Amino acid sequence: MNKTVNINLAGIFFHIDEDAYLKLQRYLQSIKRSFTDSQGREEIIADIEARIAELFSEKIKDAKQVIGIKEVDEVITVMGQPEDYRLDEEIFEDEPTSSYQKTTRSRQLFRDTSNSYVGGVSSGLGHFLGVDPIWLRISWILLTLFSGGGFVLIYAAFWIFAPEAKTTADRLAMKGEAVNISNIEKKIKEGFNDVADKVKDVDYQKYSNKVKNGSTNFFEALGDVLLAILKVFSKFIGVILILVGGFTLIGLFIGLFVVGTFGLIETPFTEYIHVINHPNVPIWLAALLFFFAVGIPFFFLLILGLKIVINNLKSIGTPAKVALLAFWIVSIIGLTIIGVHQATQEAYDAEIIEDTKELGITNSDTLKIKMVANNRYIRSLYHKNDFKIKRDENGNKVLVLQDIEIYIKENNEDSIPKITIKKSAEGNSYDNAKERASTIRYTYKMRGNSLLLNGFATTDYKNKYNSQEVKIILSIPEGITILADDNTSRYNNSWKYDEYLTIDNQEGHHIQLIDGEFHCKDCDEAKIIEDDEEDENVNININNDNAKLKINEDGLEIKSEEVDIKIDENGIKIKTDN
Repeated sequence: MNKTVNINLAGIFFHIDEDAYLKLQRYLQSIKRSFTDSQGREEIIADIEARIAELFSEKIKDAKQVIGIKEVDEVITVMGQPEDYRLDEEIFEDEPTSSYQKTTRSRQLFRDTSNSYVGGVSSGLGHFLGVDPIWLRISWILLTLFSGGGFVLIYAAFWIFAPEAKTTADRLAMKGEAVNISNIEKKIKEGFNDVADKVKDVDYQKYSNKVKNGSTNFFEALGDVLLAILKVFSKFIGVILILVGGFTLIGLFIGLFVVGTFGLIETPFTEYIHVINHPNVPIWLAALLFFFAVGIPFFFLLILGLKIVINNLKSIGTPAKVALLAFWIVSIIGLTIIGVHQATQEAYDAEIIEDTKELGITNSDTLKIKMVANNRYIRSLYHKNDFKIKRDENGNKVLVLQDIEIYIKENNEDSIPKITIKKSAEGNSYDNAKERASTIRYTYKMRGNSLLLNGFATTDYKNKYNSQEVKIILSIPEGITILADDNTSRYNNSWKYDEYLTIDNQEGHHIQLIDGEFHCKDCDEAKIIEDDEEDENVNININNDNAKLKINEDGLEIKSEEVDIKIDENGIKIKTDN
């Protein structure tokens, strides 16, 4: 049974058997002798012992484990054989010689306080990741700003949990260098040499003058600090330019790839582009011109950011710059031509009027007005300056126009109600606009005393969209009574101008034209019941361009473009446009 010895190595206690202890003692004595005349001998020996203690700590699994010859041999293999470092070979006459093989280690995370501004986190991460610490510092600033300060907590966590590189062994492990006798000696001697060189290079006369001029020293230090801040700020601006230029170019490239394929692949979106593309320019060509017109300036912005960040960045060359400038000028000219051509489509507007027709009722009758829909084209009735692309009964594409408006005026010529359909459109010439207006198809029906007006109009897909609209003009004689359905509220003209009248939100009531104004005949029937009465009636109507809300004793009704909702005593009824 071997005798066990307790040793204290770099402040850590170990149990080691006697033979292993004797071998470790001879090893350490040999190292001490090899550095007898070396500068920084004590620091070198202390760091070597600390490294050996670290290796022993990695090998033992519990406090009672005894270190044997095997563990000592493994440590000597990592640290290097004494004879490789000018050691006395006579001490190891009984040991077989072996050549030392350089070992490499993965980097370990430490805080490098020797090159720090705050806690050495960025510098330590720079060594660990192989990145210049300035990029990490800029990243911390950006992430902190964009996260509302949240990344300060992450930085604090690194500061707390990442150990500081205090010893030479720690600094070697931080940089991924093998922590052996050679590197420890080299690192420490480099530190001493740096100090010695700095002492030799000191201009004592210069510092003597600085001592005499304390204020000058202060302002020079302040200037250095301001220059350092300016350098970090300039790098920050460079990174911002890189991010803006890079992400914009990526977005433009994706847009070019996606939009550029619309002309090659038929999609629903392609149809809408063709309808408003009056110059008939291929989509891929317009997308390519837009890519160069916008992308080239952002490319130069990206290059500027890279030049700010990277001092020795190579230039792209004058020929490339001239070529890009030429592409940009051509793209701007091309987009300008397309834009002018597109704008000229709105230069003229024209309208055509269909023959005025009598409605076939007298002024003693009640004219009922109602808007009607068509499940093929629209399901929800509302006025909108827009269009849809649908298919007709024959499967042909048509434009469904929803810009329909009802105008009412007094008929002073005779006592017969009349209707006039006025169609209008825009174009690059009056004839073109008039021709486009003439292609609008609009229909209505007269059923008894009820005028059924379509809430839409159609035109062929090839005619394209250019602000086509339909105005329905009703000429009403004196004394006639009108009952406009609630669904006409979205189409009725609400402005009094020229000779046109307005219903004044009296849809659903009988109104009579007297002395050029509408008077409600049954509005007095809608009585307001006082709070102290037994029953309570609510009547609310809210209308706008997009939706209509109606609440009364019958229930609640909501109508919009996408969905119709009705809630009454029979339950809930939902109707969508799909």
